[in-house]
Amino acid sequence: MSWDVVIGIETHVQLQTKTKIFSGASTAFGAEPNTQACILSIALPGTLPVLNYEAVQCAIKFGLATNAEIASRSIFARKNYFYPDLPKGYQISQYELPVVGKGSLEIEIGDIKKTVRITRAHLEEDAGKSSHGAVQNGTGIDLNRAGTPLLEIVSEPDMTSAAEAVAYAKKLHELVQWIGICDGNMQEGSFRCDINVSVKRAGTDKLGTRREIKNLNSFKFIEQAIHAETQWQIEMLEEGKTIQQATVLFNPETGETRAMRSKEEANDYRYFPDPDLLPLEISDEKINQIKESMTELPHLMKARLERDYQLSSYDASGITSDKHVADYFFATLKEGVEPKQIANWILGQLFSKLNEHNLSIEHSPIKPQVLSLLLKRIQDGTISNNGAKQLFEKLWTNSDLEIDALIESEGLKQVSDSGLIETMIDEVLKNNQTMVDEYRSGKEKAFNALVGQIMKASKGKANPGQVNELLRKKLS
Repeated sequence: MSWDVVIGIETHVQLQTKTKIFSGASTAFGAEPNTQACILSIALPGTLPVLNYEAVQCAIKFGLATNAEIASRSIFARKNYFYPDLPKGYQISQYELPVVGKGSLEIEIGDIKKTVRITRAHLEEDAGKSSHGAVQNGTGIDLNRAGTPLLEIVSEPDMTSAAEAVAYAKKLHELVQWIGICDGNMQEGSFRCDINVSVKRAGTDKLGTRREIKNLNSFKFIEQAIHAETQWQIEMLEEGKTIQQATVLFNPETGETRAMRSKEEANDYRYFPDPDLLPLEISDEKINQIKESMTELPHLMKARLERDYQLSSYDASGITSDKHVADYFFATLKEGVEPKQIANWILGQLFSKLNEHNLSIEHSPIKPQVLSLLLKRIQDGTISNNGAKQLFEKLWTNSDLEIDALIESEGLKQVSDSGLIETMIDEVLKNNQTMVDEYRSGKEKAFNALVGQIMKASKGKANPGQVNELLRKKLS
């Protein structure tokens, strides 16, 4: 029996503000437990929330980046539930009137493009953290995270496979970092996904009962959890059983999902407007100010790289995969180097080295100014591409080395003397008559073999462009 999978995603994005959403307490990660739990975090009587406007600006940036509706008036509500790490007994969130309304995000799966609709994105505070087993025979409560600003981004159930869900999560992850509203650190919980999964008979419109997989903080786990949950639901239905709506957890060690509790509905939370917070009003003027301050969005930059710099779609995608990579590219481009050459070196040699040392590009020992000078020496014929790669290895461990002096000391300067190159070509042709005859009989591989012999004779120092040009003339 054939089944269709239906997937929607709720993503909790921790906003990159220095203080919490309703107080001045720090949001820095890694502090000793409860050292950043202010009087509002621990819900002392008489404390009142004050909205952090920086969090509002982050929400507006996201709305603009996804062509979403931005509400001129939105309301904060109290979401009531009991949990040990929620001292107030309620979470301040948004319900009926969120700050960001309907928008969309385009994803790519191979060569296929698909638009995923965004239902809403609302501001809310995070809860604290329960650490089971942190104290003997009990649970430790850390309220450092309580009150951290979150933007919860809710998609429509538009995804039909684990691959699409991962593509959406990755695209969203890239976007919130690009526009500077989240650091994207999934290990620290800055970007967490709740995945709603249901299955239905293929070709039917009636949706199945969904189960929500909570708090997935890696793309690998998202894929594995969806596969596991889909398989479980299909097996249940094919055995004639029914699916009960529930919140489930994914265990990476067993590869299975496990029900945690029955799924709550909105009325279970008894939402009502928070009496301590005025409605949030946003003017068109403020939205336009934020829009003008935003950096160029990745899909627009990608199109510009292809149009203005003739980069391939693959190269342009690689350059715009991360804001820091794009910044590095344009910083190198300022020095007058050919764009395609820059892209090749960043996506090839530099990425390989960064991955080897588990570094991000902003921490690269080789800065754009150093790479640009190295590439200029290839362009002006001073060194070969292979020679540049040798220099790159030395510069990686000591980027303060002077490139021109290093070229001389390493003996990597190319031979560009036409007379000397012709002498080497004549010698190689005299000693490889069989290859000459093969080339003249139409075997192009023989030409490459002759070039290889000439480069060997020059110990790799002959200018490859001149070798090719002069050799063609000799053989014509």
